[in-house]
Amino acid sequence: MRVRIRWHELGLKGGNRSFFVDRLRKALLAACQDLPGTRVKVRDGRMYVEVPDAVPWDLLQERLARVPGVANFARTRVVPAELDALRAAALEELGGGGFASFRVRVRRADKSFPLRAGELEADLGSVVALATGAAVDLERPERTLHVEMARRDALLATEREPGPGGMPVGTGGRVLALVSGGIDSPVAAWRMIRRGCNVSLVNFHAFPLQDRTMQDKARELARALTRWQGRTRLFSVAFAPVQQAVVAGCSPRLRVLLYRRFMLRIAEALMPRLRARALCTGDSLGQVASQTLPNLAAVSAAVQAPVLRPLLGMDKAEITADARRAGTFEISALPDQDCCQLFVPKRPALAATAAELEAAEAALDLRGLVRDAVYGAEELRFSFPPERVEVRRHALCP
Repeated sequence: MRVRIRWHELGLKGGNRSFFVDRLRKALLAACQDLPGTRVKVRDGRMYVEVPDAVPWDLLQERLARVPGVANFARTRVVPAELDALRAAALEELGGGGFASFRVRVRRADKSFPLRAGELEADLGSVVALATGAAVDLERPERTLHVEMARRDALLATEREPGPGGMPVGTGGRVLALVSGGIDSPVAAWRMIRRGCNVSLVNFHAFPLQDRTMQDKARELARALTRWQGRTRLFSVAFAPVQQAVVAGCSPRLRVLLYRRFMLRIAEALMPRLRARALCTGDSLGQVASQTLPNLAAVSAAVQAPVLRPLLGMDKAEITADARRAGTFEISALPDQDCCQLFVPKRPALAATAAELEAAEAALDLRGLVRDAVYGAEELRFSFPPERVEVRRHALCP
């Protein structure tokens, strides 16, 4: 079975295109590494995945649909680059009818074929129209026959499956994403994966003040995101000591913002171990009190690392749609005990300043709280395929 892979943005990379194409080739191989006999070839500026015919199409389809950088892909029929063979194959693909309109689209990587693209489209179209009685519709056909002419053979396909688009993982750098059990933050991590980033995750829990549902959800979310990038590192951080210190020493109206500043500091302290260049959060502007523009600026001032917010301009409906596409919505919808909901005040600050928050933090042992949280973190490593989880308890202790 040969599957034609199409990319989108990679075609705009000019002199750097070979780097991105090679990354996509390696990502496709990694996604199919447990399917014996898989090969990925780049020929005539086109990419193909070849697998034994025994591999189920639905399994291969599921894998390819989760490789960032793939715009779309199609299972193809390979025939000799000869006119009679092309006519026969076109009839096998569309000759059964059952549709009112169709079109033929031809691309020629090999310009030595005697017919031009438009001439071959007309020839094959007339053969199909005569056999089926269907009308040719170049704008909105019910079916489309795609034909690609290579040097030695031709590839025909009638169905294109959508890929995630974006850029191949590994081309956008390393990012550490703060992930809760909600809908938004896993989508933010997923969006950065689709932009070519290697995304590690950090989750904060309040055990033993709360149960372990947050930790369980974080693991399941990590598993879901690993299906898009192959490997994921998840750091599970006990946050209860930080929250207890904030509750004991700071104004209730500032609690959530101070929680978030501590989370960013702890995540920033983990960045060197991951060679990460930025942090990522699931903030959506104005969605909750802590996500007003002044509060976001005041929280970000706690760290020097860039804080990426890919959902900033999205509404809840858009984010939910992305969560369903990423495969995280059902997990996020499960009940949990979010540590940020612990000791939440009735009237949180809507427009705090960095100076105000720094003044509140003067009563706290910032370095000690961050150090203890980092040293006590548990690291989990996920990989797919095949699916594996490796737990490293207290891996960050000195």
